[in-house]
Amino acid sequence: MINKFVKKTVLLALATGLSIGATLSQAQERVYAVTQSNTVAKSGFGLCWRTGYWTPAAAAQDAAGCECDKDLLPKEVCEPKTAAPLPTKAEPQPPKPTGEKITMAADALFDFNKAVLRPEGKAKLDDVAVKAKGIKLEVILAVGHTDRIGKDAYNQKLSEKRAAAVKEYLVSKGIEANRVYTEGKGEKQPVTGDKCKGLGAESGKNKKLVDCLQPDRRVDVEVIGTK
Repeated sequence: MINKFVKKTVLLALATGLSIGATLSQAQERVYAVTQSNTVAKSGFGLCWRTGYWTPAAAAQDAAGCECDKDLLPKEVCEPKTAAPLPTKAEPQPPKPTGEKITMAADALFDFNKAVLRPEGKAKLDDVAVKAKGIKLEVILAVGHTDRIGKDAYNQKLSEKRAAAVKEYLVSKGIEANRVYTEGKGEKQPVTGDKCKGLGAESGKNKKLVDCLQPDRRVDVEVIGTK
């Protein structure tokens, strides 16, 4: 977990559901995604990023298990009877990451129900790449989301394709592929709540509903590093 990180967060709101697949080569043998400095990558909500290797049993064996999932592990794992000896002197601390937040318009990246970047979207991602190169980049965390229209499986696949398009473009602009960690949430984390209920058929042809659910079609990107 990256404690007390001031994160460089770029919120990318997409025109339709966006979810994200995942790659971070440094974390493939760990149950948590790690940065280049071997610290656990943490989302803007304070949660550790799990890899596909995560299980409660594997977390109990991971060095960051108690830090990330203490409530899920046996008490004796995270609260050993014998306390570790206190260090004789304070260890030097690494520099703390700094960052800034940028919000991008949803319709800038993709057309509705498409996974091909629009020219306006490429221009916005150019800005993201420039800002990422202006720091000592640790990791880029990207999480995609969709609205509730359509079947879960379809939304998941579409958002993964869009996430891949975003990552591919950033890599084409010089961002190392193994710096980008992606995850898809599908329609599991809407931000509209009950706001769009009672607007008629749950269909992409229902323009009023599509417009109302626009905020749910988004991708959140955090660029983490040090100046």
